[in-house]
Amino acid sequence: MSDERQPDRDAGSATGNVPEADLSRVTTVPVGGRPNKVLAEDFAAPPPADPGARTFGAFVASLPRVLQAESFLAVADAVAAAVERRRTVLWMLGGHVVKTGLAPVLIDLMRRGAITHVASNGSAGVHDYEMARWGGTSEDVEAGLADGSFGMADETGRGMNGAFVRGMGEGWGMGEALARDLDARDDLAYPELSLLLQSYRLGVPYTLHPALGAEIIHQHPAANGAAIGDTGHRDFRRLAASLAGLDEGGVVINVGSAVVMPEVFLKALTVARNLGEGRPRGFVTCDLDMLRHYRPRVNVVERPTRSGGGRGFSITGHHEIMVPLLAWAIAERLDGPGRGAQEGSTGE
Repeated sequence: MSDERQPDRDAGSATGNVPEADLSRVTTVPVGGRPNKVLAEDFAAPPPADPGARTFGAFVASLPRVLQAESFLAVADAVAAAVERRRTVLWMLGGHVVKTGLAPVLIDLMRRGAITHVASNGSAGVHDYEMARWGGTSEDVEAGLADGSFGMADETGRGMNGAFVRGMGEGWGMGEALARDLDARDDLAYPELSLLLQSYRLGVPYTLHPALGAEIIHQHPAANGAAIGDTGHRDFRRLAASLAGLDEGGVVINVGSAVVMPEVFLKALTVARNLGEGRPRGFVTCDLDMLRHYRPRVNVVERPTRSGGGRGFSITGHHEIMVPLLAWAIAERLDGPGRGAQEGSTGE
C-alpha cells in the first residue's frame, strides 16, 4: 500500500485562490431591445362588472394569449377557418368521449359543418349503439369479470354483429352498417343522442376502426370475424380517402384515443399521401386528452405536421370540460357578431 500523500483538495480554499467570475465585465442589453414572450396585452381579463356582459364570447376574449390558452384559441380559429374554406375537419374519438355525455355537443358541431368526418375506435361504437337503443351503457367491468359476465350483453352482441354481417353483404362500412341498423328501428330509446345515427342522417361519414379482441362484441357467439374485418377495412379505406380534404387548411382533432386512432390515422395518412403525390399537407392537428400519451403526440401532433408543413397542438384536460369549451369557442367563431348561425345549427 502506497504511503504517498494525496493532494490537499482544500488547499485552494484555505488560501482564498478559488477563481470567481468577474461580473463587472458582463455585457448587458437594453430591456427595450429584448424580445419578450409575454406582453401586457396577452394577460387575462377578469369577469366584467356588468352581469349582462358576462357572455361566453367575453369569456373567450378574456383568456390570456399564453401557453395552452393560446393553443386552445388557435385550434378554435383553425376549425372555423376550415369550415369557411370547406376543408375536412376530422374528429377521432375514444369510447370515453361517448360515456361522458358529449354526443349532443358533437352532433351540433356536425350541423355547423365543424365536423365533416367522425372516426372512432370500436368501444365508442358500442357505447353509442347501446345509448341509442336502451339509454344506458358502461357496465361495472370488475364486477362482471368476477363471474365471467362482463361484456356478455346478448342484445348488444347480436344486434351489432348482425349489422356487420348485413354490411358485408351490402358493401357498407362498419359505421354505416350500424347507422343503418339504428335508422331502421322504431323502438330506439334516445336516437337524438346517437353519433352513429345522427351523422348518417346529416350525411357526415362515421368510420369505425375495430381492434379484434378488444371489444365486448368480439366475444359474443354471433361474432363473425370475416364481417368485422370486411366492414372495418372498408372504413379504413374510406378514412384514407377522406383525408385528401385536409390539404391546406383542414383540421384533425383526436379526443380520448391513446392507441387505436393515432395508429389508424398514421396509416391512413400515408395511404392518402401515397395516392396524392405527397398530399395532404398544411393542416392543423390537436390531441385533446386527460393525459399525454406517446402515440397521440407523435402520430397525430408531431409526425404529420413536421412532414407536411402544418401545426400540431397538445391540450390536456378532462373531456367533459374541454370538449364543450372548444365546441362553444368554435360556435362563437362561426356565429360571432354580425355573422349569424350556420344553416341547420341548433344555435338558430
